[in-house]
Amino acid sequence: MNLKKTFYVLCTMVLCLLLASIAHGLIENWYIDSFLAQGTAPVAGAFGYKCFLPWPITVFLPLAAIIGGYFLGQSWWKIIYVERRFAKRRFDLFKLKH
Repeated sequence: MNLKKTFYVLCTMVLCLLLASIAHGLIENWYIDSFLAQGTAPVAGAFGYKCFLPWPITVFLPLAAIIGGYFLGQSWWKIIYVERRFAKRRFDLFKLKH
């Protein structure tokens, strides 16, 4: 694997991890709000930090993001740089028809 592809796949994995952290925050916010609406308080303490989600969700989201980001980066590398499907469509859109 060349350096450009490695960097591309790594950046895709980091992007997916960042999106997973945003999703984690939104899910956790909903989870806390649903507990507070019922009149109870959620219990924190998974893995020694203040996370209110159950531990399987806390572990699954980042792992799924990293693994999914790897496969997403591989597939988009193939589409953009190997098959060049994006370049063909992009240049076809801007052709002037006489």
